Amino acid sequence: MFTRRHMVATTLTALAAPALINPALASPSDWDGWDSQVTPADFDLENSNPWGLHRRFLPRRVQANEGLKPGDIHVDAVARYLYHIEEGGTAMRYGVAIGRDGLYEPGVYTIKRKAKWPRWVPTNAMIEREPEKYARWADGGQDPGPANALGSRALYLYVGNRDTYLRIHGTPAPRSIGTRASSGCVRMVMAHINTLYDAVDTGVTAHLYPTDGGAL
Repeated sequence: MFTRRHMVATTLTALAAPALINPALASPSDWDGWDSQVTPADFDLENSNPWGLHRRFLPRRVQANEGLKPGDIHVDAVARYLYHIEEGGTAMRYGVAIGRDGLYEPGVYTIKRKAKWPRWVPTNAMIEREPEKYARWADGGQDPGPANALGSRALYLYVGNRDTYLRIHGTPAPRSIGTRASSGCVRMVMAHINTLYDAVDTGVTAHLYPTDGGAL
């Protein structure tokens, strides 16, 4: 049964490491090529699994509880699932990774921006926390491409008109799906978020539930 509180459903080997991206190639004309790099041949959303994910993290269409608004997103931080609510009482469920201890931020957000193959710039907090990892990207950020930390697509989470710097985004580390691995964002396999991205409208609500399974 798919509940508002727990988001429990009824009936998401990594891709080869990408090469470094030439900044001169970081333009929309390369998006199709990059999409091909991160999407398995003969891709089937619910069955393709070159990443070696546990099968429960592969996308599935499941039944949703009554009363959930079509278009909205619900992230179950306990089971590591993201649900996109559909018309007709169903939801698409995807496996995700969430923020490491102390970095995941439950709450109710609005998706106010979407981006394909975005540039990534670490926050000041990330740089201060792990300068050895993030300082090199402080000026100008990381160029778009399959190695980029935001991956192929990003959904930007806002509270009112304030950008929270939290994202639902693709990851070049698909083996992290099902774990607590990020600096606060919700990660998805790139081939999966490419499908979700096309189905999500700006203005919808994203509910990120607490890691203890409690209500928002």
